[in-house]
Amino acid sequence: MIDRAGLHVASQLASFIEERALPGTGIDPAAFWSGVADIYARFAPENRALLARRDDLQARIDARYAAGEPVDEAFLRAIGYLADEPASFEIAPANVDDEVAQIAGPQLVVPILNARFLLNAANARWGSLYDALYGTDAIPGERVPGYDPARGAQVIAWAKAFLDEALPLADGSWSELAGAPVLADPSLFVGRSEKGLLYRHHGLHIEVVIDRDHPIGRDDPAGIADVVLESAITTICDLEDSVAAVDAEDKVAAYANWLGLMKGDLADTFEKSGRRMTRTLNADRAYTAPDGRPFTLPGRSLLFVRNVGHLMTTPAVRLPDGSEAPEGILDAVVTSLIATHDRGGNSRAGSIYIVKPKMHGPEEAAFTNRLFDAVEDVLGLARHTIKVGVMDEERRTSANLAACIHAVRDRVVFINTGFLDRTGDEMHTAMRAGPVIRKAEMKASEWIRAYEDRNVQIGLACGFARRAQIGKGMWAAPDMMADMLEQKVAHPRSGATTAWVPSPTAATLHATHYHRVSVAERQLARAAEPVAPLSALLTVPVATGRNWTGDEVREELDNNAQGILGYVVRWIDQGVGCSKVPDIHDVGLMEDRATLRISSQHMANWLLHGVATEAEVDAALSRMAAKVDAQNAGDPAYRGLTPDGLAYRAARALVFEGAAQPSGYTEPLLHRYRAEAKARS
Repeated sequence: MIDRAGLHVASQLASFIEERALPGTGIDPAAFWSGVADIYARFAPENRALLARRDDLQARIDARYAAGEPVDEAFLRAIGYLADEPASFEIAPANVDDEVAQIAGPQLVVPILNARFLLNAANARWGSLYDALYGTDAIPGERVPGYDPARGAQVIAWAKAFLDEALPLADGSWSELAGAPVLADPSLFVGRSEKGLLYRHHGLHIEVVIDRDHPIGRDDPAGIADVVLESAITTICDLEDSVAAVDAEDKVAAYANWLGLMKGDLADTFEKSGRRMTRTLNADRAYTAPDGRPFTLPGRSLLFVRNVGHLMTTPAVRLPDGSEAPEGILDAVVTSLIATHDRGGNSRAGSIYIVKPKMHGPEEAAFTNRLFDAVEDVLGLARHTIKVGVMDEERRTSANLAACIHAVRDRVVFINTGFLDRTGDEMHTAMRAGPVIRKAEMKASEWIRAYEDRNVQIGLACGFARRAQIGKGMWAAPDMMADMLEQKVAHPRSGATTAWVPSPTAATLHATHYHRVSVAERQLARAAEPVAPLSALLTVPVATGRNWTGDEVREELDNNAQGILGYVVRWIDQGVGCSKVPDIHDVGLMEDRATLRISSQHMANWLLHGVATEAEVDAALSRMAAKVDAQNAGDPAYRGLTPDGLAYRAARALVFEGAAQPSGYTEPLLHRYRAEAKARS
């Protein structure tokens, strides 16, 4: 550690900032560190106070349940859990890119520690519909090596039927087209490329590639070789739930990748199918308008960066008293500093987009707003250059959503819903109310329906339409694209302008939903609805009068235990924060810490209320350790789960210490065991 303005900073972090992040910004290193020290002096005590406030509210709720008294709206308002509703207002963020304010389309979330995944996500702004259909179960039937003409014909038929919906011809069908297309609405045609015809529908672009020399195009009556869709409009580069970053080494690696994205020089070299490849960021795409004017469209997704929340501290920086510094404050300063290297390659409007997770209520949103003010001052940025995305994933935020939005009204550009974290917090808040219902029943519960509705309804009432994103959660099964195509259309139908997808391929397929549904029209309709009642949101999902059979308890425990072990073993032993993890039925799911939170809190709840015994939980962990070992047998880096191993101990601690973890978060235990694993290696 080295001294910087009274802070104790890990030498590798200080070197990264002074040698790589600051040069080119015009900011003097001494002035920078002085500003950072001032921010910590001002905000670290308040950060601690906000966390103490969380603990105090939870203790009051726990005591109320223990006393058998109702934890109702009146009680929650009396203790300050519920804030006063603000008077009617509209958000007013300035200099917001069209990708955020105007365009409805898919959103990727990608772990920032994986450069290859980052590049794939950034480059997923455009995707081949033919490839997405051919390579997934979106088209039924077996996928065989080489090209299957019968499958190819199905792909072409599907894509042309889609074109008939999005870009209807003046006469006939795209499947019958033999010459140049003439659209029923000529205004949808906006340009051409060397081999493509460019259209815009519902704000999204579609490029029909015409190439009679192409193996597909030469057999097509109109010479159509592909249909390319504008796909991942925005991407969240994640420092939080999808990464395992526990020390200065990890943080510097993450920040370095963000710097590469902002400077535009991030590259990754790897081997694929026996060939050495280097991936870089795509260039913008060049077109000619119908009037002959040249123009370009972005070749890359617009990038957000998700900082960590208020809870965790980092050993990368220690305060003058020797304590670890709040990690979220470090992220706010460093990711914003790095984003000043963007010269229009990401945000053409000159904004910095930070998603802030796991805030509890308007006090914490207001804290973030003032923190971003201070960061702007240190970096010499205009007020509200830093935009904020508010993750609506904690119960106190959901219950006070309008007040939370009001606290950041001049910089907010994003709200969303997320089933996993939100359910984890629901269970932790009501930990002592009684045994909660089974996980599979949660999505049909009253509070979830109110949560999903209120998020859109309140967002629209606060003026989000055509100003900011309203988002919905992840489709976690990247190999189940047929099901995604059938089900995820519900997200644009809800009035949400974006929703999370697990891969570039999924982004291309999900983009078809935004052509089938006009989100602008849905928002107009939903804006007229009354907001779902708070009472429904506050309905606790406890199982009253239920006596589960032994088989049902075992089944639930096994499902949770397998999910915990399958994720934790990669986090602790390999430092992998997000990957495709097989579930108990061997279906690969993209898992991050949110999955771990819901599963561990569910088991902790059933253990607390005697639905399951300690012996039954340990038996489930033992059974599922064997299953997870078998599922990972082909991974040469995998180390088997044993009761004395760090990964197994971490998984067990998440359950048996789950009721005592702050808000049911998994980070404190994961960080402790991962740091020990790194120290041992």
